[in-house]
Amino acid sequence: MSEGAVKKEERRKFQAIRGTRDLLPPETVLWNRVEQTAHAVFGTFGFGEIRTPLLQTTDLFARSIGAETDVVSKEMYTLVDEMQGLPDPVDFAVSPEEYVDAVQEAIKGGEIQVTNSNLQALARLKSELALYNARTESSSEEAHLKFRLGASKIKFGDSISLSPEATANVCRAYIEHNMQQLPQPVKLYYLGPMFRRERPQKGRYRQFYQIGAEILGGTDAPAIDAEVIEMVMTFFEKLELQGVQLDINSIGDRNCRPKYVELLRAELLKVKDKLGADSQRRIETNPLRVLDSKLENEQAIIEKLPRIGDHLCKDCAEHYAAVKQELGLRAVKYRENWRLVRGLDYYMRTTFEITASGLGSQNAVCGGGRYDGLVELLGGPPAKGIGFAIGEDRLILSLQESGKAPAQQGRDVYIAWMGENARATAIRAAKNLRNAGFSVELPPVEQKFGKALGQADKLGARFALILGDNEVASGEWTLKTLADGSQQKLTELQLLDFLRKL
Repeated sequence: MSEGAVKKEERRKFQAIRGTRDLLPPETVLWNRVEQTAHAVFGTFGFGEIRTPLLQTTDLFARSIGAETDVVSKEMYTLVDEMQGLPDPVDFAVSPEEYVDAVQEAIKGGEIQVTNSNLQALARLKSELALYNARTESSSEEAHLKFRLGASKIKFGDSISLSPEATANVCRAYIEHNMQQLPQPVKLYYLGPMFRRERPQKGRYRQFYQIGAEILGGTDAPAIDAEVIEMVMTFFEKLELQGVQLDINSIGDRNCRPKYVELLRAELLKVKDKLGADSQRRIETNPLRVLDSKLENEQAIIEKLPRIGDHLCKDCAEHYAAVKQELGLRAVKYRENWRLVRGLDYYMRTTFEITASGLGSQNAVCGGGRYDGLVELLGGPPAKGIGFAIGEDRLILSLQESGKAPAQQGRDVYIAWMGENARATAIRAAKNLRNAGFSVELPPVEQKFGKALGQADKLGARFALILGDNEVASGEWTLKTLADGSQQKLTELQLLDFLRKL
């Protein structure tokens, strides 16, 4: 690399990775208000906070979300936590057979976990060994080299992924910590970042944030579904979110849903040539997702498709009717939307989505539903489940679009001090004011009063507390109101009383 290229590289500006961004003041004031409201509202409904690791085993999501979903197959950030202690395949002292035997013994002995990714890696390694054995007749050294190169690219260890969603994490924690032994149901909520490698767009990021809640265990009583929905609607009401619309639906259960899916698939095959590429693919993988289509030319076709509400079994129909009755008792307004389905495999019966203004066509801020059987699918005891996830990024964007964004946060008091005698007094004043809950800016070095007042104005301070030799000597401090320039003399106690009354 030339000297000029090296200098250019040294000057390169580091930026946030595409699809991520920094959250800065004053925007973070709004983020904190949203999250504090979540803590407060969810607490009144008896929910406790859970914090799960961002890193989870890949198989957790493959089993819960579905290995064929876009989330698992295309969007997760996955890496192999490599197994340590295996012989190095490039070591001439170890033959290919010995290396393969060592891997198999490590799997048998539990040193390498039996996971789908490790079993697939073992199959690839055995293929490399078969190729090696086929090559040895022509050139043993060349065959050994090719085996070493091929084997060195095969990684054994735990396949781990950054969490693309949190429901599976919470269910895993419920199982791992034997939470079924607690009084049921267990009510949990979470806040934090998630990760999906998808095309960044307005309100959607590769590192995004969710606020969610889950109820695990107990019964599948319709009142539980209604209370979960009531809670999230209360949360949005407290935030004064504009244009809120709740849509609900039932997508049946394992008794009636498969029959409807096959009926839907049959009807879609009749009009396959009129559908776009995505919808054509989904006919085989997940026909329900065709109902999500936003393509204008597909809307008339979809409107004529069979509706799941007409094909619910008796139990699901009664459950759905009872959920609607419970929502009515709670004065929660809703709209039935027969096209509302959830994109993840584990949902059943009640599904709901909440949209808000200011987000354009992609206006959903919350989605959720019932997922009885997910805990059991992940190796736990039979347990009912229902929950939701709020896209916090989109929620914040909607609040900002409706004028709820806070202004730049200023200081309550800027302390303008001059002179060594005033320094100790200024430090004591700042400490006492902060202990009383006021935001205070204390300059680290002495400033002339004119410069100090100018800095106070730039920082948006409401008041300037002027401390010089005269103020220290007399015990009466000068408080200047920056909005109108008025001044008054106050003792330390009078200052605190004055500020508390504001």
